[in-house]
Amino acid sequence: MRRRGGDGVKEAFFYGGQAVIEGVMMRGRRGLAIGVRRPDGSIIVHEQGLVPWSQRFPILRRPLIRGAAALAEALVLGVRALNFSAAQATDGQEEPLTAKELAVSLAMAAVLTVGLFVVLPAFLIRLIQDAIAHNVVLNLVEGVIKIALFALYILAIGRMPDVARVFQYHGAEHKAINCYEAGLPLTVDNVARQSIVHTRCGTNFILIVLFMSVFLFSFFGRPPFLVRVAIHLLLLPVVAGLSYEIIRHAARDDALALVRWIATPGLWMQRLTTRPPERDQLEVAIKALERVLVRDGVLELEASGAAAAAEAAYVRQTG
Repeated sequence: MRRRGGDGVKEAFFYGGQAVIEGVMMRGRRGLAIGVRRPDGSIIVHEQGLVPWSQRFPILRRPLIRGAAALAEALVLGVRALNFSAAQATDGQEEPLTAKELAVSLAMAAVLTVGLFVVLPAFLIRLIQDAIAHNVVLNLVEGVIKIALFALYILAIGRMPDVARVFQYHGAEHKAINCYEAGLPLTVDNVARQSIVHTRCGTNFILIVLFMSVFLFSFFGRPPFLVRVAIHLLLLPVVAGLSYEIIRHAARDDALALVRWIATPGLWMQRLTTRPPERDQLEVAIKALERVLVRDGVLELEASGAAAAAEAAYVRQTG
């Protein structure tokens, strides 16, 4: 691979992705690629074209709205990527989920998220609110409860071997993107030297969402339990939109000091959701990132035996 010169994509674009089962999904301007390590040791890369929702519906490009839309789109693509990776990582022993099963999985995940991070904190606040006089302090306590629940949840699932592997691939994804954004060739050695954390990580986004919800909810006093839950749910798109704008700004070189400060706890929390990856995991992340960069015209394939061998394990789906 080599990076293209002046004829490449000029407009700034933030590449990103997520860890999947035994692999990494990378998303580019024109498509996405899912790299998965199969049981026989080979790497299979599934690539498909992608037309973002914001291109189909221009209203979704507007500030605040684009944050909630980006979050919803990322959830849908993420579940599909996990579905593909599960089938490949088990050599077909796991059947891909149907559209109905995917919808049920998303619904169950939404119920779990609301129950753990909205309903439970609101219930706990109900038990102690009479002992706290100031509404701002009350909401700060609720924010601390949410962050503690999130940290405990991550610590608990991180003890599972399969999840620990996903966290390693999460680290591999960050390292590969950091290497690309540093302007270095995407070699295993270069990628291995990069940081395991990244400003635009979803973990960072979640922490900012929690902080932002504390700030916005402070304007609503201390409503009854069910009303409190309902307001939190109604405010979620607004909170997601504001958090998205903050995390985008924090990724810029000229970001305000205040914004960087707000994003800092999320960088700390990434130590829980990432693990140092192995070299073979870095290879998977590199393959996936290379594919989206080639599709975007940022990198060119070089004619070599290694490139030809890589094509043998490459699956392409035009979209």
